[in-house]
Amino acid sequence: MTGFQLNSGKCQLDLGTRSCIMGILNVTPDSFSDGGRFNEYDAAVARGIRLAEQGAHILDIGGESTRPFSRSVSVQEEIDRVVPVIDTLAQKINIPISIDTVKARVARAALDAGAAMINDISAFEMDPDMADVAARYQVPVVLMHMKGTPETMQANPVYDDLMQEIRDYLAARAEYAVSRGIDNAHIILDPGIGFGKTVHHNLLLIQCLETIVDLGFPVLMGPSRKSFIRNLLNQHSTGSDSDSQAQIETGTLAAVGACLAHGAHIIRVHDVQGAVAFTRIFDAVRNA
Repeated sequence: MTGFQLNSGKCQLDLGTRSCIMGILNVTPDSFSDGGRFNEYDAAVARGIRLAEQGAHILDIGGESTRPFSRSVSVQEEIDRVVPVIDTLAQKINIPISIDTVKARVARAALDAGAAMINDISAFEMDPDMADVAARYQVPVVLMHMKGTPETMQANPVYDDLMQEIRDYLAARAEYAVSRGIDNAHIILDPGIGFGKTVHHNLLLIQCLETIVDLGFPVLMGPSRKSFIRNLLNQHSTGSDSDSQAQIETGTLAAVGACLAHGAHIIRVHDVQGAVAFTRIFDAVRNA
């Protein structure tokens, strides 16, 4: 696997010698995956500390749901959800915190509170000021491909050439980021598994991930608990347990392994403890 280094203040990561795990902390009342279990301040802080203790290399905090058909919340509401949590966690954990947002004002407030990375699912398209914030703070950025918006992305997504379209889009957004003053070494690409893709699209995306890796940037993949895993489990189920949490986590780990085998550098997951155990063995075999 091609190696990369992310070095920017609090964000110092060596990508390539081992799988990098980004732990998910949704500070929202309507997350598709955890039902808003961590949308209260105390619960969110405790969860963030726990994910760091379990071995996450990055903590990704979001205050707005990006589940299919979700709607946006106001800038102030998003800031109120995430900034107190980030401010506290930045003082309690020693791993970089990523702010998962499409809003420049939210990103700026999060970075001022101690975040060290921006994860923008719109690749700077929803808020053009986001590029200026990233350039000013000189932090790593994740640029993701999404067809449509969270509210519309799963309404019959169609592609003429899935991989070429995603590759061209991400290449163009990376070029745009550099043109706005963002260091080339701070760019991470995310093909957006589950964001405007059918089950078949997601499988093909993982199978052909080298197409994106070949662009020469670190690649992040987030298959954790996505609906395509549930759908595949249900297709081949003979009982009622295919949608159980244990089955979904097992399916997630299978997807994680496939993503890593095809070149992903960073894996974004809910179950950090399980991913740490899985990648420890995966990396040992790969690096033997």
